[in-house]
Amino acid sequence: MGGRRMGSQKVALLGTGLMGFPMARNLAQAGMDLTVWNRTRAKADPLAECGARVVDTTTEAVTGADVVITMMSDGPTVLSVIDDVKGALSEGALWIDMSSTKPGEARAQADVLAGIGVAHLDAPVSGGTKGAEAASLAIMVGGAAENVTRAEPVLGAMGRPVHVGPSGTGQLSKLCNQTIVAVTIGAVAEAMLLAQEGGADPAALRAALKGGFADSTILQQHGERMTTGNFEPGGLSKFQLKDLDNVLVEAEAANLELPMTQGVRDRFAHFVDNMGGADRDHSGLYLELRAQNGMDT
Repeated sequence: MGGRRMGSQKVALLGTGLMGFPMARNLAQAGMDLTVWNRTRAKADPLAECGARVVDTTTEAVTGADVVITMMSDGPTVLSVIDDVKGALSEGALWIDMSSTKPGEARAQADVLAGIGVAHLDAPVSGGTKGAEAASLAIMVGGAAENVTRAEPVLGAMGRPVHVGPSGTGQLSKLCNQTIVAVTIGAVAEAMLLAQEGGADPAALRAALKGGFADSTILQQHGERMTTGNFEPGGLSKFQLKDLDNVLVEAEAANLELPMTQGVRDRFAHFVDNMGGADRDHSGLYLELRAQNGMDT
């Protein structure tokens, strides 16, 4: 693959959901020779208009591919797909898992693929659907440096890749990211509720804080979601909960207590399990806060 023109790389992307669809569109628009697969084919079909080839099976998608990208719900699903297609993979291919999984699962993927001569990177992303659409995703990449270099033209079509260390550290970095995201959502929710109930204009407050120490993408984007009641999913609450559970597994393995993470994890669990929040945006933690305060949700 080294030295090839970008458009001559054969890329397969498996999983064209909320994030995978715009990521695939950006790859196609960058001139990649792209094949896509999704469990529900109808969700992938519109990518044909961008020049992607839409296929019915994972095996068909990966056959002849130089690079395989997975964007799936969890680590066991990715491992299952690897098991299904490993007989069809080209020796010397590169598998890039961009799903959010556990670091140990990333290392397990790498070990299985190494046994059949396929390289591996774990490269989860942050930036939500807006980042995926704008090709501005933060991409945290774990694996061998030479494979990161090899992947840069592909990853660069979707965002900003940064090599963070050996296999598994991309996923560890994503867990660190999700810890910051979840705790910040909790803090923004409290600030927005206090502003509203205290008589301040939340939109004006966000404008006043712009550029200061308290400013963040979460304040500006999710603060607006909270105070306008827009909880259509960009990042699903059930996946935020899954990520926080994974954070706490890693913390336990390192003999660490993460009290703020534990607290916000328990609140997401209540929102998902008891308030029907599983498929709502993770900014919906604001609704859980309102419920704690005896308010309508």
